[in-house]
Amino acid sequence: MKPARKQRLMLIALMVIGASIATAFALKSFNDNLMYFFSTTDVVDGKAPKDALFRLGGMVIKGSVERPGDGMMVRFKLTDFSKEVTVEYTGILPDLFREGQGIVAHGKLNNQGVFIAEEVLAKHDENYMPPEVKSSLKKQVEPVTAQ
Repeated sequence: MKPARKQRLMLIALMVIGASIATAFALKSFNDNLMYFFSTTDVVDGKAPKDALFRLGGMVIKGSVERPGDGMMVRFKLTDFSKEVTVEYTGILPDLFREGQGIVAHGKLNNQGVFIAEEVLAKHDENYMPPEVKSSLKKQVEPVTAQ
């Protein structure tokens, strides 16, 4: 093989290896930042990951919001009208957070099955409900009304 041809072949091989490494990093980054949505029924049934961040949505049960101690920790329960999950959040809740309203929380489950939220998102007006929560609630209510 001539030296020029060998040099071109090495250059092409390095470019293919470089593109492969860049693609692998991009796919890994995408996979690490992917956050799935689960309803409270999915979480209770064990479909949600134990050690990964995910979104949990549902309606805040009336009378379930408690503020134990003097800190900023808030504990409340979410439901999709089928099953409920306890959520703990430390921080300032959105102004529109209320009992009986739909919310989406980002966080992960602890060993006791309590969802530890890192962020809580509330609806922005009386007609809005997060799309994930709306479809999740619709799935839970439809089988009940069909009977």
